[in-house]
Amino acid sequence: MSAERPSLPPVRLNSEAELAREALAAPLLVRAVRLARWAGPDTRVGAGGELVEAQLPAAAEHLGLAADEDGAAYASEAWRLAVDTGLLDVTDPEEAARPDGAEAEGTVTAGENLALLTAGSPQDVLAIWLDGLDAVHADATAPFLDDFAELVGEDGSIDFEALDWDPEAEAEFLDGVLGNLYLLTLADTGAGEEPVPLPALAASMIVPDDMGEPTDDILEQVSEAMMRLDDQFRLLEPIGIVEYRPVDEALLVEEGEAADGSATGADDEDVTRYGMVKLTPLGLYGVRTRMLEAGVDAPAVGDLADKDARALLDGIAHYPESAARAEVQLWLAGRGAGDPVAAAAELLAAARGADEDAPLRRLHCQQALALAGPEAEPAVRAVLDDPELGGLARVWLAERGAADVPAPPEEMIFWLAVDTIAAQLDADGELDELQGLVEGLSTQHSGFFDEVWRVDHPATADVLEAMGRLHGDKKAAKEARKAAFKARSRAGG
Repeated sequence: MSAERPSLPPVRLNSEAELAREALAAPLLVRAVRLARWAGPDTRVGAGGELVEAQLPAAAEHLGLAADEDGAAYASEAWRLAVDTGLLDVTDPEEAARPDGAEAEGTVTAGENLALLTAGSPQDVLAIWLDGLDAVHADATAPFLDDFAELVGEDGSIDFEALDWDPEAEAEFLDGVLGNLYLLTLADTGAGEEPVPLPALAASMIVPDDMGEPTDDILEQVSEAMMRLDDQFRLLEPIGIVEYRPVDEALLVEEGEAADGSATGADDEDVTRYGMVKLTPLGLYGVRTRMLEAGVDAPAVGDLADKDARALLDGIAHYPESAARAEVQLWLAGRGAGDPVAAAAELLAAARGADEDAPLRRLHCQQALALAGPEAEPAVRAVLDDPELGGLARVWLAERGAADVPAPPEEMIFWLAVDTIAAQLDADGELDELQGLVEGLSTQHSGFFDEVWRVDHPATADVLEAMGRLHGDKKAAKEARKAAFKARSRAGG
Protein backbone atom coordinates (compact mmCIF):
# COMPACT_ATOMS: atom_id res chain seq x y z
CA MET A 1 0.00 0.00 0.00
CA SER A 2 1.28 3.47 -0.06
CA ALA A 3 1.45 7.23 -0.27
CA GLU A 4 4.97 8.14 -1.30
CA ARG A 5 7.04 8.42 1.82
CA PRO A 6 9.50 11.20 2.50
CA SER A 7 13.05 9.94 2.85
CA LEU A 8 13.45 11.83 6.13
CA PRO A 9 11.15 12.66 9.03
CA PRO A 10 9.95 16.27 9.23
CA VAL A 11 12.09 18.76 11.12
CA ARG A 12 10.81 21.47 13.44
CA LEU A 13 12.77 24.60 12.67
CA ASN A 14 13.06 27.79 14.67
CA SER A 15 11.39 30.82 13.12
CA GLU A 16 13.33 32.67 10.42
CA ALA A 17 13.76 35.62 12.80
CA GLU A 18 15.32 33.35 15.45
CA LEU A 19 17.53 31.63 12.89
CA ALA A 20 18.69 34.99 11.51
CA ARG A 21 19.67 36.09 15.02
CA GLU A 22 21.63 32.86 15.47
CA ALA A 23 23.33 33.40 12.10
CA LEU A 24 24.38 36.96 13.03
CA ALA A 25 25.87 35.60 16.26
CA ALA A 26 28.00 32.94 14.52
CA PRO A 27 31.61 33.78 15.54
CA LEU A 28 33.05 33.54 12.04
CA LEU A 29 30.37 35.75 10.52
CA VAL A 30 30.82 38.26 13.36
CA ARG A 31 34.53 38.48 12.54
CA ALA A 32 33.85 38.75 8.81
CA VAL A 33 31.45 41.66 9.39
CA ARG A 34 33.95 43.45 11.61
CA LEU A 35 36.67 43.16 8.97
CA ALA A 36 34.30 44.29 6.22
CA ARG A 37 33.55 47.43 8.19
CA TRP A 38 37.24 47.90 9.01
CA ALA A 39 38.42 47.71 5.40
CA GLY A 40 39.11 51.03 3.68
CA PRO A 41 40.64 52.60 0.55
CA ASP A 42 44.14 51.62 1.59
CA THR A 43 43.32 47.95 2.17
CA ARG A 44 45.07 45.74 -0.36
CA VAL A 45 44.28 42.22 -1.54
CA GLY A 46 46.16 39.61 -3.54
CA ALA A 47 45.26 37.81 -6.74
CA GLY A 48 42.80 35.50 -5.01
CA GLY A 49 41.06 38.29 -3.12
CA GLU A 50 42.95 37.42 0.08
CA LEU A 51 44.18 40.13 2.41
CA VAL A 52 47.87 40.78 1.74
CA GLU A 53 50.16 39.32 4.38
CA ALA A 54 51.46 42.71 5.52
CA GLN A 55 47.97 43.72 6.64
CA LEU A 56 47.08 40.54 8.51
CA PRO A 57 48.56 41.71 11.87
CA ALA A 58 46.41 44.87 11.80
CA ALA A 59 43.35 42.81 10.88
CA ALA A 60 44.02 40.38 13.73
CA GLU A 61 44.47 43.28 16.15
CA HIS A 62 41.15 44.76 15.04
CA LEU A 63 39.50 41.45 15.86
CA GLY A 64 41.12 41.38 19.28
CA LEU A 65 43.33 38.44 18.33
CA ALA A 66 46.97 37.86 19.16
CA ALA A 67 49.53 39.13 16.63
CA ASP A 68 50.88 35.63 15.95
CA GLU A 69 50.36 32.91 13.35
CA ASP A 70 47.05 31.79 14.86
CA GLY A 71 45.72 35.35 14.96
CA ALA A 72 46.73 35.90 11.35
CA ALA A 73 45.09 32.60 10.33
CA TYR A 74 41.79 33.54 12.04
CA ALA A 75 41.87 36.98 10.45
CA SER A 76 42.57 35.49 7.02
CA GLU A 77 39.71 33.03 7.44
CA ALA A 78 37.27 35.81 8.40
CA TRP A 79 38.44 37.94 5.48
CA ARG A 80 37.83 35.11 2.99
CA LEU A 81 34.32 34.67 4.35
CA ALA A 82 33.63 38.41 3.98
CA VAL A 83 34.66 38.19 0.31
CA ASP A 84 32.81 34.90 -0.33
CA THR A 85 29.55 36.21 1.13
CA GLY A 86 29.57 39.55 -0.70
CA LEU A 87 30.27 41.68 2.37
CA LEU A 88 33.25 42.98 0.41
CA ASP A 89 33.72 43.55 -3.32
CA VAL A 90 37.22 42.95 -4.65
CA THR A 91 38.82 44.92 -7.49
CA ASP A 92 40.73 42.57 -9.78
CA PRO A 93 44.49 43.01 -9.12
CA GLU A 94 45.22 42.93 -12.87
CA GLU A 95 43.06 46.01 -13.32
CA ALA A 96 45.12 47.72 -10.62
CA ALA A 97 48.53 46.63 -11.95
CA ARG A 98 51.37 49.02 -11.15
CA PRO A 99 53.51 50.49 -13.98
CA ASP A 100 56.74 49.88 -12.07
CA GLY A 101 56.25 46.12 -12.50
CA ALA A 102 55.68 45.46 -8.80
CA GLU A 103 53.33 42.62 -7.88
CA ALA A 104 49.75 43.62 -8.65
CA GLU A 105 47.41 44.23 -5.75
CA GLY A 106 43.68 44.83 -5.75
CA THR A 107 41.46 46.95 -3.55
CA VAL A 108 38.15 46.36 -1.86
CA THR A 109 34.92 48.23 -1.24
CA ALA A 110 31.91 47.44 0.89
CA GLY A 111 29.60 44.90 -0.78
CA GLU A 112 25.83 45.22 -1.01
CA ASN A 113 25.33 42.36 1.43
CA LEU A 114 27.04 44.24 4.25
CA ALA A 115 24.10 46.65 4.51
CA LEU A 116 21.60 43.77 4.19
CA LEU A 117 22.82 42.25 7.44
CA THR A 118 21.37 45.19 9.34
CA ALA A 119 18.71 46.57 6.99
CA GLY A 120 17.56 43.37 5.26
CA SER A 121 14.96 40.77 6.16
CA PRO A 122 15.66 37.53 8.08
CA GLN A 123 15.59 35.78 4.69
CA ASP A 124 18.35 38.11 3.46
CA VAL A 125 20.49 37.34 6.49
CA LEU A 126 19.96 33.60 6.12
CA ALA A 127 20.82 33.71 2.42
CA ILE A 128 24.14 35.39 3.26
CA TRP A 129 24.80 32.89 6.04
CA LEU A 130 24.08 29.98 3.69
CA ASP A 131 26.68 31.37 1.26
CA GLY A 132 29.08 31.41 4.18
CA LEU A 133 28.21 27.82 5.07
CA ASP A 134 28.92 26.75 1.48
CA ALA A 135 32.30 28.47 1.62
CA VAL A 136 33.25 26.88 4.95
CA HIS A 137 32.03 23.48 3.75
CA ALA A 138 34.31 23.83 0.72
CA ASP A 139 37.23 24.71 3.00
CA ALA A 140 36.48 21.73 5.24
CA THR A 141 36.61 19.30 2.32
CA ALA A 142 39.72 20.81 0.73
CA PRO A 143 42.97 18.81 0.91
CA PHE A 144 45.75 19.61 3.34
CA LEU A 145 48.80 20.76 1.38
CA ASP A 146 52.39 20.77 2.59
CA ASP A 147 53.77 22.29 -0.60
CA PHE A 148 51.09 23.68 -2.88
CA ALA A 149 53.62 25.00 -5.43
CA GLU A 150 54.67 21.47 -6.38
CA LEU A 151 51.11 20.69 -7.49
CA VAL A 152 50.70 23.68 -9.82
CA GLY A 153 51.63 23.11 -13.44
CA GLU A 154 53.19 25.63 -15.80
CA ASP A 155 49.75 26.52 -17.16
CA GLY A 156 48.45 27.20 -13.64
CA SER A 157 46.34 24.02 -13.44
CA ILE A 158 46.39 21.85 -10.33
CA ASP A 159 47.43 18.19 -10.55
CA PHE A 160 44.57 16.66 -8.56
CA GLU A 161 45.82 13.12 -9.20
CA ALA A 162 49.02 13.91 -7.31
CA LEU A 163 46.85 15.03 -4.39
CA ASP A 164 45.04 11.67 -4.20
CA TRP A 165 41.96 13.80 -3.55
CA ASP A 166 38.48 13.43 -5.00
CA PRO A 167 36.58 16.67 -4.26
CA GLU A 168 33.17 15.13 -5.00
CA ALA A 169 33.82 12.12 -2.79
CA GLU A 170 35.08 14.33 0.05
CA ALA A 171 32.01 16.59 -0.13
CA GLU A 172 29.70 13.57 -0.36
CA PHE A 173 31.30 12.00 2.73
CA LEU A 174 30.94 15.14 4.84
CA ASP A 175 27.36 15.64 3.66
CA GLY A 176 26.65 12.02 4.58
CA VAL A 177 28.00 12.60 8.07
CA LEU A 178 25.91 15.76 8.46
CA GLY A 179 22.91 13.81 7.15
CA ASN A 180 23.40 11.15 9.83
CA LEU A 181 23.64 13.86 12.48
CA TYR A 182 20.43 15.38 11.09
CA LEU A 183 18.62 12.04 11.39
CA LEU A 184 19.81 11.52 14.95
CA THR A 185 18.64 15.01 15.87
CA LEU A 186 15.16 14.26 14.53
CA ALA A 187 14.86 10.88 16.24
CA ASP A 188 11.72 10.54 18.36
CA THR A 189 13.85 8.69 20.92
CA GLY A 190 15.29 11.98 22.14
CA ALA A 191 18.77 10.96 20.93
CA GLY A 192 19.10 14.29 19.18
CA GLU A 193 19.16 16.12 22.50
CA GLU A 194 22.62 14.72 23.26
CA PRO A 195 25.90 15.16 21.39
CA VAL A 196 27.10 12.22 19.29
CA PRO A 197 30.52 10.59 19.87
CA LEU A 198 32.77 11.19 16.88
CA PRO A 199 33.85 7.50 16.61
CA ALA A 200 30.20 6.43 16.33
CA LEU A 201 29.57 9.01 13.63
CA ALA A 202 32.65 7.93 11.66
CA ALA A 203 31.68 4.28 12.05
CA SER A 204 28.19 5.00 10.71
CA MET A 205 29.81 5.97 7.41
CA ILE A 206 32.46 3.22 7.25
CA VAL A 207 31.22 0.01 8.91
CA PRO A 208 28.79 -2.01 6.73
CA ASP A 209 25.37 -2.55 8.35
CA ASP A 210 25.66 -6.32 8.07
CA MET A 211 29.17 -6.53 9.56
CA GLY A 212 29.46 -8.19 12.94
CA GLU A 213 32.92 -7.63 14.43
CA PRO A 214 34.76 -4.92 12.45
CA THR A 215 38.04 -5.99 10.86
CA ASP A 216 41.34 -4.27 11.65
CA ASP A 217 41.22 -2.62 8.22
CA ILE A 218 37.74 -1.22 8.88
CA LEU A 219 38.79 0.01 12.32
CA GLU A 220 41.77 1.78 10.78
CA GLN A 221 39.47 3.45 8.24
CA VAL A 222 37.16 4.56 11.06
CA SER A 223 40.12 6.03 12.94
CA GLU A 224 41.31 7.93 9.86
CA ALA A 225 37.79 9.21 9.17
CA MET A 226 37.42 10.29 12.78
CA MET A 227 40.57 12.41 12.65
CA ARG A 228 39.53 13.94 9.32
CA LEU A 229 36.12 14.79 10.83
CA ASP A 230 37.85 16.32 13.85
CA ASP A 231 39.58 18.80 11.52
CA GLN A 232 36.36 19.44 9.61
CA PHE A 233 34.17 20.07 12.63
CA ARG A 234 36.76 22.48 14.03
CA LEU A 235 36.30 24.47 10.81
CA LEU A 236 32.50 24.17 10.78
CA GLU A 237 31.84 25.14 14.39
CA PRO A 238 32.62 28.90 14.00
CA ILE A 239 29.93 29.28 11.30
CA GLY A 240 27.37 28.11 13.86
CA ILE A 241 26.33 24.79 12.35
CA VAL A 242 27.54 22.52 15.18
CA GLU A 243 28.53 22.49 18.81
CA TYR A 244 31.80 20.57 18.91
CA ARG A 245 34.08 19.19 21.58
CA PRO A 246 37.34 18.32 19.76
CA VAL A 247 39.37 15.15 20.13
CA ASP A 248 41.63 15.28 23.16
CA GLU A 249 45.11 16.04 21.76
CA ALA A 250 46.65 13.71 24.33
CA LEU A 251 45.16 10.85 22.31
CA LEU A 252 47.22 11.82 19.29
CA VAL A 253 50.54 10.92 20.92
CA GLU A 254 51.96 7.50 21.76
CA GLU A 255 49.49 5.37 23.71
CA GLY A 256 49.86 5.91 27.44
CA GLU A 257 52.21 8.85 27.06
CA ALA A 258 51.62 12.57 26.88
CA ALA A 259 53.61 14.92 24.67
CA ASP A 260 56.21 15.42 27.40
CA GLY A 261 56.71 11.68 27.84
CA SER A 262 54.74 11.34 31.08
CA ALA A 263 51.74 9.05 31.56
CA THR A 264 48.47 10.63 30.48
CA GLY A 265 46.47 9.33 33.41
CA ALA A 266 43.35 9.87 31.29
CA ASP A 267 40.47 7.42 31.25
CA ASP A 268 40.53 5.76 27.82
CA GLU A 269 36.92 4.68 28.38
CA ASP A 270 35.79 8.31 28.48
CA VAL A 271 34.17 8.54 25.07
CA THR A 272 33.97 12.34 25.26
CA ARG A 273 37.76 12.47 24.81
CA TYR A 274 37.30 11.20 21.27
CA GLY A 275 35.19 14.15 20.19
CA MET A 276 31.48 14.99 20.63
CA VAL A 277 29.32 16.81 18.10
CA LYS A 278 25.76 18.12 17.93
CA LEU A 279 23.85 20.07 15.28
CA THR A 280 22.60 23.47 16.42
CA PRO A 281 19.09 24.72 15.47
CA LEU A 282 20.85 26.83 12.83
CA GLY A 283 22.71 23.71 11.72
CA LEU A 284 19.43 21.85 11.23
CA TYR A 285 18.29 24.67 8.95
CA GLY A 286 21.58 24.69 7.05
CA VAL A 287 21.82 20.93 6.54
CA ARG A 288 18.16 20.73 5.46
CA THR A 289 18.73 23.52 2.93
CA ARG A 290 21.72 21.68 1.45
CA MET A 291 19.63 18.49 1.27
CA LEU A 292 16.80 20.27 -0.53
CA GLU A 293 19.27 21.73 -3.03
CA ALA A 294 20.59 18.20 -3.63
CA GLY A 295 17.06 16.96 -4.37
CA VAL A 296 16.48 15.15 -1.06
CA ASP A 297 12.92 15.11 0.29
CA ALA A 298 13.47 16.78 3.67
CA PRO A 299 10.10 18.06 4.95
CA ALA A 300 9.64 20.59 7.73
CA VAL A 301 6.72 21.02 10.07
CA GLY A 302 4.69 23.90 8.63
CA ASP A 303 5.28 23.01 4.97
CA LEU A 304 1.63 21.95 4.65
CA ALA A 305 0.02 24.78 6.61
CA ASP A 306 -1.17 26.62 3.50
CA LYS A 307 -2.01 23.52 1.43
CA ASP A 308 -5.49 22.05 0.91
CA ALA A 309 -6.83 19.27 3.13
CA ARG A 310 -5.96 16.48 0.68
CA ALA A 311 -2.32 17.61 0.55
CA LEU A 312 -2.29 17.79 4.36
CA LEU A 313 -3.65 14.28 4.89
CA ASP A 314 -1.41 12.78 2.19
CA GLY A 315 1.60 14.74 3.46
CA ILE A 316 1.39 13.57 7.07
CA ALA A 317 0.63 9.96 6.08
CA HIS A 318 3.94 8.66 7.41
CA TYR A 319 4.97 11.43 9.79
CA PRO A 320 5.82 10.50 13.38
CA GLU A 321 2.83 11.12 15.66
CA SER A 322 4.19 14.27 17.31
CA ALA A 323 5.12 15.87 13.97
CA ALA A 324 1.75 14.98 12.40
CA ARG A 325 -0.04 16.53 15.36
CA ALA A 326 2.01 19.74 15.11
CA GLU A 327 1.38 19.98 11.36
CA VAL A 328 -2.39 19.56 11.80
CA GLN A 329 -2.46 22.17 14.56
CA LEU A 330 -0.74 24.68 12.28
CA TRP A 331 -3.16 23.86 9.45
CA LEU A 332 -6.19 24.25 11.73
CA ALA A 333 -4.84 27.50 13.14
CA GLY A 334 -4.84 28.92 9.63
CA ARG A 335 -8.17 27.41 8.49
CA GLY A 336 -10.19 26.63 11.57
CA ALA A 337 -9.72 29.99 13.25
CA GLY A 338 -11.97 31.60 10.64
CA ASP A 339 -14.52 28.84 10.10
CA PRO A 340 -13.95 25.57 12.02
CA VAL A 341 -16.98 23.91 10.43
CA ALA A 342 -15.67 24.61 6.93
CA ALA A 343 -12.21 23.33 7.93
CA ALA A 344 -13.70 20.10 9.31
CA ALA A 345 -15.84 19.66 6.20
CA GLU A 346 -12.75 20.10 4.00
CA LEU A 347 -10.89 17.41 5.96
CA LEU A 348 -13.81 14.99 5.67
CA ALA A 349 -14.18 15.59 1.94
CA ALA A 350 -10.46 14.93 1.45
CA ALA A 351 -10.76 11.64 3.36
CA ARG A 352 -13.12 10.09 0.81
CA GLY A 353 -11.85 7.74 -1.84
CA ALA A 354 -11.32 4.12 -2.88
CA ASP A 355 -7.62 4.48 -3.75
CA GLU A 356 -5.01 2.54 -1.78
CA ASP A 357 -4.02 5.58 0.30
CA ALA A 358 -7.58 6.42 1.35
CA PRO A 359 -7.72 4.30 4.56
CA LEU A 360 -4.67 6.08 5.96
CA ARG A 361 -6.14 9.46 4.95
CA ARG A 362 -9.30 8.61 6.90
CA LEU A 363 -7.26 7.59 9.94
CA HIS A 364 -5.41 10.91 9.89
CA CYS A 365 -8.66 12.78 9.23
CA GLN A 366 -10.10 11.25 12.40
CA GLN A 367 -6.97 12.27 14.34
CA ALA A 368 -7.12 15.77 12.85
CA LEU A 369 -10.77 16.15 13.82
CA ALA A 370 -9.83 15.21 17.39
CA LEU A 371 -7.76 18.42 17.42
CA ALA A 372 -10.47 20.51 15.79
CA GLY A 373 -12.59 20.87 18.91
CA PRO A 374 -16.35 20.66 19.46
CA GLU A 375 -16.97 23.38 16.86
CA ALA A 376 -16.48 20.73 14.18
CA GLU A 377 -19.60 18.78 15.25
CA PRO A 378 -22.00 20.13 12.55
CA ALA A 379 -19.62 19.03 9.80
CA VAL A 380 -19.17 15.61 11.41
CA ARG A 381 -22.92 15.05 11.79
CA ALA A 382 -23.40 15.96 8.15
CA VAL A 383 -21.57 12.75 7.07
CA LEU A 384 -23.28 10.26 9.38
CA ASP A 385 -24.99 8.58 6.43
CA ASP A 386 -21.88 8.58 4.23
CA PRO A 387 -20.78 4.93 3.70
CA GLU A 388 -17.06 5.87 3.87
CA LEU A 389 -17.17 8.50 6.62
CA GLY A 390 -20.19 7.53 8.74
CA GLY A 391 -18.18 5.13 10.89
CA LEU A 392 -15.42 7.57 11.80
CA ALA A 393 -18.06 10.27 12.38
CA ARG A 394 -19.78 8.04 14.96
CA VAL A 395 -16.46 7.29 16.65
CA TRP A 396 -15.67 11.03 16.88
CA LEU A 397 -19.10 11.86 18.32
CA ALA A 398 -18.98 8.98 20.80
CA GLU A 399 -15.53 9.99 22.05
CA ARG A 400 -16.94 13.45 22.78
CA GLY A 401 -19.95 12.07 24.60
CA ALA A 402 -22.36 13.54 22.06
CA ALA A 403 -26.06 12.76 22.36
CA ASP A 404 -28.34 11.32 19.69
CA VAL A 405 -25.67 9.36 17.86
CA PRO A 406 -27.49 6.83 15.64
CA ALA A 407 -26.38 3.20 15.84
CA PRO A 408 -24.38 2.16 12.76
CA PRO A 409 -25.80 -0.42 10.37
CA GLU A 410 -23.97 -3.76 10.49
CA GLU A 411 -22.54 -3.24 7.00
CA MET A 412 -20.89 0.00 8.18
CA ILE A 413 -19.38 -1.75 11.22
CA PHE A 414 -17.62 -4.35 9.09
CA TRP A 415 -16.54 -1.77 6.49
CA LEU A 416 -14.99 0.38 9.23
CA ALA A 417 -13.16 -2.65 10.65
CA VAL A 418 -11.58 -3.39 7.26
CA ASP A 419 -10.74 0.29 6.69
CA THR A 420 -9.15 0.65 10.13
CA ILE A 421 -6.90 -2.40 9.73
CA ALA A 422 -5.97 -1.33 6.19
CA ALA A 423 -4.90 2.06 7.52
CA GLN A 424 -2.82 0.53 10.31
CA LEU A 425 -1.13 -1.87 7.89
CA ASP A 426 -0.18 1.07 5.68
CA ALA A 427 1.04 3.07 8.68
CA ASP A 428 3.53 0.31 9.64
CA GLY A 429 2.57 0.52 13.29
CA GLU A 430 3.90 -1.59 16.15
CA LEU A 431 3.29 -5.30 15.50
CA ASP A 432 1.90 -5.94 19.01
CA GLU A 433 -0.60 -3.09 18.65
CA LEU A 434 -1.68 -4.27 15.20
CA GLN A 435 -2.09 -7.82 16.44
CA GLY A 436 -4.20 -6.57 19.35
CA LEU A 437 -6.39 -4.58 16.95
CA VAL A 438 -6.88 -7.61 14.68
CA GLU A 439 -7.81 -9.92 17.54
CA GLY A 440 -10.02 -7.31 19.22
CA LEU A 441 -12.07 -6.55 16.10
CA SER A 442 -12.55 -10.21 15.21
CA THR A 443 -13.77 -11.17 18.70
CA GLN A 444 -16.13 -8.20 19.14
CA HIS A 445 -18.50 -9.60 16.54
CA SER A 446 -19.66 -13.24 16.48
CA GLY A 447 -19.25 -14.77 13.05
CA PHE A 448 -16.91 -11.96 12.01
CA PHE A 449 -15.13 -13.93 9.30
CA ASP A 450 -18.41 -15.34 7.95
CA GLU A 451 -19.54 -11.79 7.18
CA VAL A 452 -16.48 -9.61 6.60
CA TRP A 453 -15.42 -11.21 3.28
CA ARG A 454 -18.54 -9.72 1.69
CA VAL A 455 -17.49 -6.14 2.56
CA ASP A 456 -17.26 -3.95 -0.55
CA HIS A 457 -13.88 -2.42 0.25
CA PRO A 458 -10.82 -2.50 -2.08
CA ALA A 459 -8.61 -3.80 0.73
CA THR A 460 -10.89 -6.55 2.09
CA ALA A 461 -8.87 -9.51 0.77
CA ASP A 462 -5.50 -7.97 1.75
CA VAL A 463 -6.80 -7.20 5.25
CA LEU A 464 -8.11 -10.74 5.75
CA GLU A 465 -4.80 -12.23 4.58
CA ALA A 466 -2.99 -10.00 7.08
CA MET A 467 -5.40 -11.08 9.82
CA GLY A 468 -4.58 -14.70 8.96
CA ARG A 469 -0.88 -13.94 9.49
CA LEU A 470 -1.30 -11.87 12.64
CA HIS A 471 -4.07 -13.54 14.62
CA GLY A 472 -2.75 -15.42 17.65
CA ASP A 473 -5.55 -17.99 17.63
CA LYS A 474 -4.83 -20.72 15.08
CA LYS A 475 -8.50 -21.45 14.44
CA ALA A 476 -9.32 -17.76 13.89
CA ALA A 477 -6.25 -17.36 11.67
CA LYS A 478 -7.43 -20.26 9.49
CA GLU A 479 -10.91 -18.70 9.26
CA ALA A 480 -9.32 -15.41 8.17
CA ARG A 481 -7.36 -17.10 5.39
CA LYS A 482 -10.49 -18.91 4.15
CA ALA A 483 -12.39 -15.60 4.22
CA ALA A 484 -9.58 -13.94 2.24
CA PHE A 485 -9.91 -16.62 -0.44
CA LYS A 486 -13.67 -16.00 -0.64
CA ALA A 487 -13.10 -12.24 -0.89
CA ARG A 488 -10.67 -12.67 -3.78
CA SER A 489 -13.02 -15.05 -5.58
CA ARG A 490 -15.90 -12.59 -5.11
CA ALA A 491 -13.79 -9.75 -6.53
CA GLY A 492 -12.76 -11.89 -9.47
CA GLY A 493 -9.13 -12.03 -8.35
